[in-house]
Amino acid sequence: MAARLGVAMFALQASIGALNDVVDAPRDGGSKPGKPIPAGLVSRSTAQAVAASAAIVGLALSAASGVATLGLAVVVLAIGYAYDLFAKGTTWSWLPFAVGIPLLPVFGWYGAAGTLAPVFALLVPVAVITGAALAIANARADAERDAASGTDSVAIRLGAERSWMLASGLLVAVVVIAIATLVAWKAPVSAIIGAVAGVAVIGLGIAAGRDSRPARLERAWELQAVGVGILAAAWLAGWAAT
Repeated sequence: MAARLGVAMFALQASIGALNDVVDAPRDGGSKPGKPIPAGLVSRSTAQAVAASAAIVGLALSAASGVATLGLAVVVLAIGYAYDLFAKGTTWSWLPFAVGIPLLPVFGWYGAAGTLAPVFALLVPVAVITGAALAIANARADAERDAASGTDSVAIRLGAERSWMLASGLLVAVVVIAIATLVAWKAPVSAIIGAVAGVAVIGLGIAAGRDSRPARLERAWELQAVGVGILAAAWLAGWAAT
């Protein structure tokens, strides 16, 4: 069941990503020529077919876990498509991330167990903060290209310094909550070590985010995302062991 739900979410994200490439293709031709459509590796029609077929696969696999899980899958797609079609390139581009990221663990857990554990009362709001932070960091990576093309974003509105401070502050809040709860739960040492490793990667990403070069900012937000993933896995492992 867990493998099926994992494949379902992968397919849903593939659909969202393919649509994103279709929507961005005209702009990517000038700013990101190495992406699949501008580079000629994939045609727009093929990308559209991938988006549609991946959505069907993801929804079908989700439906096997019941109507509620199918409903969650539909919401995930709707949020992703809303980002691709409407929110991206606006000051609201962070919102789909903030709302969508918490749905990922909710989808997996509810789809497998048919209910949510009490820990989700804390996990969901923390994931909202995390999603907003990563969205701002991602917007910072695209700020130079967006400004050149006349596209608005939360990073452009806030400016380089304030957007870095806000994204970093939100991530620090997430780190503090995660470590504090692990200590309060008296989590195993292995979970603590894993959490510290995640925090270290996040810290590298925050430090790299001080650089103004787009390529460096791209690596910065990727490091932050990887670090958050490690921290989340360690946090859930620590909770499960208590």
